[in-house]
Amino acid sequence: MSEQAPFRLSILDQSPIAEGSSGVQALANTLELARAADRLGYHRYWVAEHHGGPMLAGPSPEALIGPIAAASERIRVGSGGVMLPHYSPLKVAETFSVLAGLYPGRIDLGIGRAAGTDPMTAFALQRDRRQAAPDDFPQQLVELLGYLHDDLPADHPFARLARTLPGRPHSPEPWLLGSSPDSALWAAQLGLPYAFADFINPEGAEIAALYRERFAQHEHAAGAAPRTAVAVWTICADSDEEAQRIAASARMTFTLLRRGQLIAVPPPEKALRFLEADRAGAEPSARRRAVVGSPQSVRAKLAEVVASYGAEEAILVCITYSHEARMRSYELIAQAFALAGTPVP
Repeated sequence: MSEQAPFRLSILDQSPIAEGSSGVQALANTLELARAADRLGYHRYWVAEHHGGPMLAGPSPEALIGPIAAASERIRVGSGGVMLPHYSPLKVAETFSVLAGLYPGRIDLGIGRAAGTDPMTAFALQRDRRQAAPDDFPQQLVELLGYLHDDLPADHPFARLARTLPGRPHSPEPWLLGSSPDSALWAAQLGLPYAFADFINPEGAEIAALYRERFAQHEHAAGAAPRTAVAVWTICADSDEEAQRIAASARMTFTLLRRGQLIAVPPPEKALRFLEADRAGAEPSARRRAVVGSPQSVRAKLAEVVASYGAEEAILVCITYSHEARMRSYELIAQAFALAGTPVP
């Protein structure tokens, strides 16, 4: 029998669109997977924000969180994340206050700085297109937290608005997402839990250590402590060979993405033919880690990654052509780590 993991397991769902399928089906798959994650015992279920491409169907995490929370019972639900540069901090605070009021104690607000798209689409998302948007993320973040915590300075012109958030006294739990030292320093200074995107930058263990070191150097509320989660590409199947076959779909997709070619997620057979013909793409990118294999292999590899980050939680990211394969991957991992609610095979 598998022993329970010494860290939490969660899911980041990017709502992948399979070749020949549709965004509508991808969104339905997201709801089905969320219900399964709730049943299997995963800790939280985050949905991502991406715009303007054929591969991912999740441009609006704030629109997905409510239906997911309604379709589940105990799992935490949130954004992984809201790309704050596109939005007004007040609007984000209001939206997530509504969600927190409807689903008390279950809503997370993961906040990111990246555009989640290409420069032209990011420009199309701007309300004012007379000039490029300012790069003022730290100021946006402080304002957003001021609304959520109702601690804007008394003379701040928007101070009264914090008291009008409709979900009070309930509030979402804010997290800062990142893959660089800047995000680690901001999270430490502001006393936020930190989710590092290892699937973007697999060399983040030192950045996570920097976050914990700097957190201790700042004055925070009594009892505040650094919390780290690491988001990792993870695909599990009944055997190492089958997992590698399934993973070919994502490998082809990201090989082409690095070349500026955006596609829906291809079937494994098509992806394997592409990777065989394209020797440059046949090897995993040196800048992208993937934990791929049987339940035993995945358990061991994930434990190594989490330990290297000093993290308390692993957030699993999985893109496959087959929705059934993705469901099976998360089921096998839940069994391997003996999550509460998971039947023993």
